[in-house]
Amino acid sequence: MSGFELTGASSIRQSVGKARFTRREALSLGFCLCCLPATGLAAQAFALKDFGNGLFIREAPHEEATATNKGAIANIGFIVGRDSVLVIDPGGSAADGRWLHSEIRKRTSKPIRRVVMTHVHPDHCFGAAAFAGEQPEFIGHHALRPALDARGTYYHQRLAEVLGQENAGSLVYPTREIDDVAEIDLGDRLVRITAHRIAHTDCDLSMLDTSTGTLFPADLLFVGRIPSLDGSLPGWLAEAERLVKLGAARAVPGHGPAMVEFEPAMAIQRRYLTALQDETRAAIAEGIPIDEASRTVAASAAEGWALSEDYHSRNVIQAYKELEWE
Repeated sequence: MSGFELTGASSIRQSVGKARFTRREALSLGFCLCCLPATGLAAQAFALKDFGNGLFIREAPHEEATATNKGAIANIGFIVGRDSVLVIDPGGSAADGRWLHSEIRKRTSKPIRRVVMTHVHPDHCFGAAAFAGEQPEFIGHHALRPALDARGTYYHQRLAEVLGQENAGSLVYPTREIDDVAEIDLGDRLVRITAHRIAHTDCDLSMLDTSTGTLFPADLLFVGRIPSLDGSLPGWLAEAERLVKLGAARAVPGHGPAMVEFEPAMAIQRRYLTALQDETRAAIAEGIPIDEASRTVAASAAEGWALSEDYHSRNVIQAYKELEWE
């Protein structure tokens, strides 16, 4: 597929067209700005980290997508099994995907049979086209396709403006959709994939490498960088509890260090999300207007997170819009 063709999304094309949106205008249309292009940010050098047992992770900087970093702003990687390779998010652009593909080929000639796209945000799925030549299963949540239909044109437009069309990439839909739990066998190595209810987004997947006990919660877990709410706040807290019950000792967050102790990291995120929920409910009960709430709610809980100035007020607005209808 060339360009950024969206089969069955003519209505979205008509509404988005060739318009250029400011960040405020995009928010008013309900688009998540998590991981979209910005200017003036320098990328840090990064490389794959080898955690042994065929597990490789790229730790990305806390940035938004820029021409310098080419959209490489999420933790991505791959697992090498006895028979095949599974990609853990294909990168944030075609350029990022090509980089990951080349890094895999430096380490193994085994076929890349699965590419998991953990959710709709561009830093986690826009590199998928770089793997099309391998003819893998592109695995996504059952709600990923409609999410791409609704947002893909806008996300691609913003990415292409900064990276150029060739580096931005083209849309890839899942060829296998997960609606509950599925197991993938890489050859004596099972990876369990779970489709979550609405949480960070409405199309989140997590993975558990059963051979090493490593959890891949993707953007259900942020470490260091402030969580970005694009789904349901109570839902995210519920799915976080569900993940904790798995008992995984270590995890690869969607953003942050390549590997963390899972429960302590999730506990920090849950404190922020809980404060966001509790204080938003209190503001609604007190009749505080949404604009004022966006400046005051959970302000202390947002301190210390990277990019909090960009995303915390948006989180409050998203939470307010959801919780005022409880």
